[in-house]
Amino acid sequence: MKRALIMKAVDNVATVLEAVEAGDQIAARIGQEKRTLKAKEKIPFGFKVALTDIPKGGSILKYGEIIGRASAPIEEGCLVHVHNVEGTRGRGDLGRRGESP
Repeated sequence: MKRALIMKAVDNVATVLEAVEAGDQIAARIGQEKRTLKAKEKIPFGFKVALTDIPKGGSILKYGEIIGRASAPIEEGCLVHVHNVEGTRGRGDLGRRGESP
């Protein structure tokens, strides 16, 4: 079982603590709570994995904050990175938390 860390309970991504191959089981933890999921693709050490299905346009939550928006649908167990995430921080056309005004 591969390990991952959830930063806040509301997050929909976790950070993998070791390299993950497609088909590996991942135990994502926050405190004493553990969620398990199956990796659908290779996820390098230190990268994010989706804990749930995230629709196109859906918010990416890490640290309890919106860190981006899905530029394509992201399935549970898939890599979350620049190929499927649009950055929202520092954009003047979005609100403080990355939400449309």
